[in-house]
Amino acid sequence: MTSPTTQPFKDLPQSFRREQQELLRAGITTWPAVQAIDELQLSRLAKSGLASARNLKRLRGIATLVCALDLPPQDAALLMHAGIASIPALASCTPERLVRQTGRLERSLGTRRQAVVDLNVAQDWINRAKQLMNLSLIHISEPTRQEAISDAVVCVKK
Repeated sequence: MTSPTTQPFKDLPQSFRREQQELLRAGITTWPAVQAIDELQLSRLAKSGLASARNLKRLRGIATLVCALDLPPQDAALLMHAGIASIPALASCTPERLVRQTGRLERSLGTRRQAVVDLNVAQDWINRAKQLMNLSLIHISEPTRQEAISDAVVCVKK
């Protein structure tokens, strides 16, 4: 099974069809590329009239969850639509709250399928988010002097 981050994004919900067309037109075809969209590029994409800035920001949030947590896009979209749109928000959740919020959304959509998120899945996602939040940061600041000392931020996974 390949990671969602290596796959081109496709089969987005109908509400993102225009944004998908605009992203493809701009040559943005993978989740990491969507995650890397900056505000200026987002603004340019939205000026086309097809894509909305709001939906592009949502897609960027989904891409962050897909790339950082290695979640399938449909699970990342479920989290985003359930109001858990960032890694810090997910890390601060309890498994029970996550199951309740995603379950409420799925029921309101009338999906009639078995819930995607159970307590075990919720705990796994929360643990992944907490691991990302607990990265060790080493920051070496540059004092105001002649010697060449540069700023460096190093992330080390535990």
